[in-house]
Amino acid sequence: MTRILIAGYQHETNTFAPSLADWAAFERGDSFPAYVHGAPMVEQLAGVNIPVGGFIQSARQRGWTLLPSGWAGAIPSSFVTREAFERIANVICQDVVTARDGAGLDAVYLDLHGAAVAQHAADSEGELLARLRALVGPDLPIIASLDLHANVSPRMLREADALVAYRSYPHVDMAETGERAAELLAQRFKLGRRQALHLRRLPFLIALNALSTWLEPARGLYAELQRLDRHHGVVLSFCMGFPASDIEDCAPMIWGHGHSSEAVTQAVEALYAQVAEPAQWRLEILSARDAVSQAINLAESADKPVVIADTQDNPGAGGDSNTTGLLHALLAQGAGQRYPGQVALGLMFDAAAARAAMAAGVGAEIELALGTAVPTFTGQPSDPPVSGRFKVLALSDGACTLTGPMMTGLTVQLGACACLEIEGIRVAVVSGKKQLLDRELLRMVGIQPEAMRIIVVKSSNHFRADFQPIASQVLVAKAAGPMAADPADLPWRHLAAGMRLRP
Repeated sequence: MTRILIAGYQHETNTFAPSLADWAAFERGDSFPAYVHGAPMVEQLAGVNIPVGGFIQSARQRGWTLLPSGWAGAIPSSFVTREAFERIANVICQDVVTARDGAGLDAVYLDLHGAAVAQHAADSEGELLARLRALVGPDLPIIASLDLHANVSPRMLREADALVAYRSYPHVDMAETGERAAELLAQRFKLGRRQALHLRRLPFLIALNALSTWLEPARGLYAELQRLDRHHGVVLSFCMGFPASDIEDCAPMIWGHGHSSEAVTQAVEALYAQVAEPAQWRLEILSARDAVSQAINLAESADKPVVIADTQDNPGAGGDSNTTGLLHALLAQGAGQRYPGQVALGLMFDAAAARAAMAAGVGAEIELALGTAVPTFTGQPSDPPVSGRFKVLALSDGACTLTGPMMTGLTVQLGACACLEIEGIRVAVVSGKKQLLDRELLRMVGIQPEAMRIIVVKSSNHFRADFQPIASQVLVAKAAGPMAADPADLPWRHLAAGMRLRP
């Protein structure tokens, strides 16, 4: 009977962001399932569109016995604290020892992000893999799945038998990636040794908003990746990197695994030749004022909402989802007066405002200072809170089951939530940090996204999976916030020599 220990460690670290990922953040989960250990992991995560869910399904079909360890995920932020990383790593390592010294262990599968930076371990996934390799020896297979935004290190590739990454952004293929990891493990068992590996690192960083596989060039490049897979009989991965982790290994990476060294080298080099053309990755992003002005004009004749991405406050990339630059711009240009009740913004993380709304009740009007001025990568704070009189339109306990393509079936718990309206603009206010990537998160507080003329989403790209199908147009805005839309705006110190900040 094949016995596989499964575990997970998910964090995307923006080293320039203001908030740390402590143990409490992993216990909450926020955008992720809350920390879970042992048998409940399989019960809770099977069937959810995340990698471990896909791996569980594939393993069951293959008749493998699963040994669930710990699964930990926290919303993107600054560094993972030493305590949090050590607690997560120690649980997984201890469970590996228990399995190894007990009934036996045949392999380890890890559901990793690949861009987690701990306070004491810049390459924290490489550190975790190295600790596990020291425990199981050189011959026991270790397979891991990675986020498309992983900053993949040579150490990670050296310590694991195989790594495989998502192929979509928004990440709608997370469970599929877990299934692909299971297939790589099955191939590893069949071959009796590691497959051949070849890798190439790109010499420049790519802005987060340029990475969408709904748009060119990424859409065509990932189609080519799959064609090369089939043609050469290999498994390729292209991690476009997370361009806000100030570490030596921050970079886009292409690699592949295959039975033939010649075939995998040819496939990787062919993909690299297309990906490494720099001009295709350049893009233009609007100021908050210009984005709102365009949206107001476009909405006049549009039959679907105009969606604005508030990319520099994306809580999926290290922001806290609480800056007010876009809300100030909407108010300054009278967007809510032009389209009363048809302009929405979310999710605004402000637990105090949500509590005040709860205390006042639906229909009440309350004086608030909404949002927060936070430190940004420029050294200057973001825009001040929006002070004024807000009407409470709806309340919610914050329990929301996602139905869109991202994390389908996952129930998030965001605490006290409210829809507050000011000058015709409806703001979805929450007590937990969550990227607005699913329309249910607006419906939770009574906002019907399809009925809006303008929707501001605190997200960089994941929103596209559920919002682009209902959008007449998508605009990307650059309001003051913790997550730089342009990597060249950041004060880098630790990048590898020769790494360019722009394509």
